[in-house]
Amino acid sequence: MKILYDANNGIEANLLKSILEQEGITVYISGEYLQGGMGELPVMGLVSLMVADEDLARAKKIVRDWEGGAFALTE
Repeated sequence: MKILYDANNGIEANLLKSILEQEGITVYISGEYLQGGMGELPVMGLVSLMVADEDLARAKKIVRDWEGGAFALTE
């Protein structure tokens, strides 16, 4: 498994995980529950999304599209 993305928080990680799973990519979230152990202090770099080596290139493209707003809701 390779680290695909360092999320800001568990909500962002789960949102992106759902998008990737809709594309058939299995995703593991690492460190999701560590944020609760830090209390209310903002801590970065704890939550990462990981994918299988063979899915990394395709998953990176989906993340780039997501960061570019391709999955934004429109009215």
